Amino acid sequence: MKAFLLAAGQGTRLRPLTDKVPKCLVPIRNVPVLGIWLELCRRFDIDEVLVNLHSHTHLVQEYVRNNTSGVKVHLSHESVLLGSAGTLRANRDWVKGESCFWVLYADVLTTANLTRMLEFHQLRKPIATLGLYHVPDPRRCGVVQFDETGIIREFVEKPANPSSHWAFSGLMIGTPELLDSIPSSQPADLGFDVLPLLTGHMLAYPMHDYLLDVGTMENYRLAQTSWPGLLEEREKPYVASNHF
Repeated sequence: MKAFLLAAGQGTRLRPLTDKVPKCLVPIRNVPVLGIWLELCRRFDIDEVLVNLHSHTHLVQEYVRNNTSGVKVHLSHESVLLGSAGTLRANRDWVKGESCFWVLYADVLTTANLTRMLEFHQLRKPIATLGLYHVPDPRRCGVVQFDETGIIREFVEKPANPSSHWAFSGLMIGTPELLDSIPSSQPADLGFDVLPLLTGHMLAYPMHDYLLDVGTMENYRLAQTSWPGLLEEREKPYVASNHF
């Protein structure tokens, strides 16, 4: 299976760390975030990854050349940032023929079981399945409301008055129909320009695993002490009814 690993952000909130290295190579307990993601992909049978880049591209190229995860990595340099949705649209030929694919935000740390989320998606085959997590301050997030069947009924990016505390985690399974919904204008953002248009056609996947956006210096420091690492799978078999 294939995954877009979105990593082209300039990481301005992580300066001065990102003055010399790209955000996807900042270390969490001495392991670059990109290395953690490639290992996560390997464990959950994601065998090809497309990583979009903008700054310090040569450092990522060198890291990928020396990586031994076994995951095939394609690098897509963006001289001008396309936005999260724009990257998907520009590289849609890469997932041509795929019934679904992952969209993963590289500045997220998680211990989530991706196999379970994929199985959940495949049971009902929506346009997209969004991993969600409960946050204390949803005003900085893409906020989601969903009904008792798991269908997402509202998606609002960074609302002033959030309607819930369930937020988009940065883990998503997309389909060709998702790509068809992306506007041709650039840059295009998933949270602002695409996902609000697909309410009623997406599924919510509430998550209770470790998940932390390390895109801020506060959370980056927190990750150094809270990140448990990628433990070996010890969970019970997937049961769809556990989520709702």
